[in-house]
Amino acid sequence: MLHQVTPLILTYNEAPNIARVLESLRWAKDIVVVDSFSTDETTTIAASFPNVRVVQRVFDSHRNQWQFGLKETGIQTEWVLALDADYIVTTDLVNELRHLQPDYVTGYRATFVYCINGKPLRSGIYPPVTVLYRRAAAHYVQDGHTQRISLDGPVEDLEASLLHDDRKPLRRWLESQARYTKLEAQKLRAAHPAELSRVDRMRRWPLIVPPLALFYCLIIRRGILDGWGGFYYGFQRSFAELMLSVYMIKG
Repeated sequence: MLHQVTPLILTYNEAPNIARVLESLRWAKDIVVVDSFSTDETTTIAASFPNVRVVQRVFDSHRNQWQFGLKETGIQTEWVLALDADYIVTTDLVNELRHLQPDYVTGYRATFVYCINGKPLRSGIYPPVTVLYRRAAAHYVQDGHTQRISLDGPVEDLEASLLHDDRKPLRRWLESQARYTKLEAQKLRAAHPAELSRVDRMRRWPLIVPPLALFYCLIIRRGILDGWGGFYYGFQRSFAELMLSVYMIKG
């Protein structure tokens, strides 16, 4: 099935990450990188791969950027593999894609192994994401601070996982979280409680989830056994929830 798949990647100043994801996609005949006019070496690195096409578009929203990549960049294959620049496609996943027989399936969800500087963590809580889908059956919708894919048809789970390994500096993460948590707070305040998951309903009550997130990552998910990386990740997730609580309080 690999010859029927085009990887689609969004970038903005992803020089610390982009080469690793593209190395894991050497099997692809065509890779589309939609770049939001990066000011670092992202586009130079991406263009050095012979199977990559770089298309630039001014960023206005995650939904619009992904929709542009899906519909307006000349993708010809039946299937699209939508990836963030800090994802890495494992050998196991490539082998699974090679032998997939989709039949009636419209999309596939992947789980993630979260990594800190290349070290896999047992405590990662990155949720499954639909990353592989039929191009003709898909469109994107905005969902809080990010986007989600909407598919006309059944979605199944992949057995192999993707790696999530972001090597950008902590400053970039803090800047991103400041934007994301503000948008997420707006979404939580506007939504009817019945539309939200149990966790999101808890997040509407400030200062409850931050300590729970730390306890969950370090104890329940055994991140304490991951050493420094586990503590770093646990406190990172707790801090992100604390930022969200601040925005919920500020209104």
